[in-house]
Amino acid sequence: MSGMDIVMVIAVILFARLGVRLFIRYQKMKKDSTKNTSEKK
Repeated sequence: MSGMDIVMVIAVILFARLGVRLFIRYQKMKKDSTKNTSEKK
C-alpha cells in the first residue's frame, strides 16, 4: 500500500464515524421532538 492508500483508508473511516454520529444525533433529536410535541398536546 502506498501512502496515499493509507490516507484514503483513514479518511473513509473518519467520515464513516462522523456520519454514524450525526445520524444517531438526528434520530435522537427527531425522537425528542416527537415526544415534546405529544407532551404539549
